[in-house]
Amino acid sequence: MTARLDLFAAAPAEMKAWYEMSLKIAPKLEHSLLELVKIRASQINGCANCLNMHTADARKAGETEQRIYLLSAWHEAPCYTPRERAALAWTDALTLVSTARAPEDLYRELAFEFNEEEQVQLTLMINTINGWNRLAVAFNLFYEGKPAVAAA
Repeated sequence: MTARLDLFAAAPAEMKAWYEMSLKIAPKLEHSLLELVKIRASQINGCANCLNMHTADARKAGETEQRIYLLSAWHEAPCYTPRERAALAWTDALTLVSTARAPEDLYRELAFEFNEEEQVQLTLMINTINGWNRLAVAFNLFYEGKPAVAAA
């Protein structure tokens, strides 16, 4: 896949602002939770670039292969905490907002696990990863990280 353009060369001020905003949100919540959210939204959006990047980042941060592999079926997988489940449900709903909306039952779960500031921070991160997904898909971007080593 060949990138259609270099985003940072085409719109440097806008992309710098977008990138810096992304970084300002990230430190507010647990890194492991944010990587799960980024991976999950990227799965829904079919963004190979972000899946490649954020699964690598999650592994570097100590996330297990099991939890990464099971993320597409998180509803049935017992390895996620109630806080992670609330974040993943909120991610699913907001990523699919045109059909899923933001149901009251999901919001109650979110509000039980996250204080008001965290709810805003999480929602901003979901919006941000969805935006990155759309940029990557629109412009054929692909992060060329170090290839994973095949299992022996």
